[in-house]
Amino acid sequence: MLVDFFSEKKVISYNCCITQLFFLHFLGIGEMFLLVVMACDCYIAICRPLHSTIVMSPRVCYVLLLALWLGGFAYSIVQVALILNLPFCGPNQLDNFFCDVPQVIKLACTDTFVVELLMVSNSGLLTLLCFLGLLASYAVILCRVKGHSSDGKSKAMSTCITHIIIVFLMFGPAIFIYTRPFRAFPADKVVSLFHTIIFPLLNPVIYTLRNQEVKASMIKLLSQHRVF
Repeated sequence: MLVDFFSEKKVISYNCCITQLFFLHFLGIGEMFLLVVMACDCYIAICRPLHSTIVMSPRVCYVLLLALWLGGFAYSIVQVALILNLPFCGPNQLDNFFCDVPQVIKLACTDTFVVELLMVSNSGLLTLLCFLGLLASYAVILCRVKGHSSDGKSKAMSTCITHIIIVFLMFGPAIFIYTRPFRAFPADKVVSLFHTIIFPLLNPVIYTLRNQEVKASMIKLLSQHRVF
């Protein structure tokens, strides 16, 4: 990205564009599935605390991690396969900061209605279902948290609210981009910028500020530096 900033001509080869597209969806879907796994872990830890260590054993965690990355890989392969079957004959100017499915499809020299429909049903439906499923799961968790003690309730609420913020920040732009026909809107570039750059920068900040242990450690570290 830094090299591209300092380049007068913003050029990317076809192979690099496809590679960029693959890893964009591979890592994005992997993180999406990771949020689903985190929601399951949060539900078990809060609603079934006595069974938490048994249900979410290290072996189960490894299997879930492997499954979510394999799922992301399979999903990205499908995305790339649909793009590779399209003919491209120019002009080859992308109306965005990076290679993504909506922009690349627009450059195809053929009718892309069927491909767009497949992409929307694939990307958009999966994103929307995961988003609604996550909201429903956290709603159930928050309802169950009401009966806990004050200390446990505060910690559980902090964890859930952190996850919910991340879910909205990640899924909001993704739903806007992938759950509609691939037509240009004035807000597309702004949403794409937020989705690929601003959100990853906010992600660790949100987790840090909502984590009581991290905040306590930061306060302790700052107090030590004040003393010395």
